[in-house]
Amino acid sequence: MAALTQGATRLGPEAALPAPGTARSRRGARGPPAPLSGNEAGPAPAPRQAALPRGAGTKGSEILFGIAPCSLALSESRRDLFRLFLKQSSGSQRLVMSEFVLQATARGVPVHHVKRRELDALCRGQVHQGVCLEATPLRFKSLEEAEKPDVGHEESPNRQLVWLALEQIQDPMNLGALLRSAYFLGVDRVVTSQRSSCPLTPTVSKASSGAMEVFDVYSTDDLRSFLKAKTAEGWEVVGTVSNPEDAENIPVISCLEFRWNKPIIIVIGSEGDGLSLETQLLCHRMLAIPPGRALHPGIESLNVSVATGKNSSEHKGIVVQISSPTDLSCFMADARYHQHLA
Repeated sequence: MAALTQGATRLGPEAALPAPGTARSRRGARGPPAPLSGNEAGPAPAPRQAALPRGAGTKGSEILFGIAPCSLALSESRRDLFRLFLKQSSGSQRLVMSEFVLQATARGVPVHHVKRRELDALCRGQVHQGVCLEATPLRFKSLEEAEKPDVGHEESPNRQLVWLALEQIQDPMNLGALLRSAYFLGVDRVVTSQRSSCPLTPTVSKASSGAMEVFDVYSTDDLRSFLKAKTAEGWEVVGTVSNPEDAENIPVISCLEFRWNKPIIIVIGSEGDGLSLETQLLCHRMLAIPPGRALHPGIESLNVSVATGKNSSEHKGIVVQISSPTDLSCFMADARYHQHLA
């Protein structure tokens, strides 16, 4: 379950944030100054600020990092925002940093210009690109909200809905890559199982290039009942496998030959085990992405996010199960392409 907490940059005693004003002179402040670790003498700021005061962070907040996640979080107003941290002397990024200041000012978010090592400490060594943002976490939406889709596609009246269902995706990098592919390729809804699945962490947002900040993600505590209900409504459930022999008495076809005329849900299984047998048995068909060469032993399937893109683009209108994120990306890309040609 280590993957479930990977990259979850929640604020605690070991990564607390400075209270507003503590990075400046405390002249005239009431009461004793907040303790600072490091070598600080007198009222002037300490030359080293990487060690942050304990207990100063907003309770329940987390640290977003990276240009795209922080910029989109500032612009979308889906989180409560507390403080923006920008790297001092950003050089070639000064224009970008100036835009961040304008965004933060418009939202009433305090801006702190800090040294790189402070940003490194805030996001625990992740690639922050000179930007960190203290904000409340994003939560999954309830499945009931997802069951009221926007079915009108005036520009493409023949376009079928595509939803993506994720079964126990635990790696935040994979989840982020899946969301990025799904958003880019026009997936209408993403639904994830609650059990043994990665939460919406800052690492997921960074891996999604900020797509998580603009794309709603739903969850359900009973994925199989959800798939059964959608089947009863006329949706088609389709899974994917890297090895056709792994399919349990379910028709397997190449994604290059797959066509659909119904709304679909693409279901992706966990990184290690793929789809559970119980979920496979709910699929109407299984899709396989043929390799372009004889594969070396140990290299047997695409990454989950790549598979998502390939499957989604090729098969808008079906519930599809993918064995890995890469498989899904490839499937989605092909699906969209063929639907456009149709």
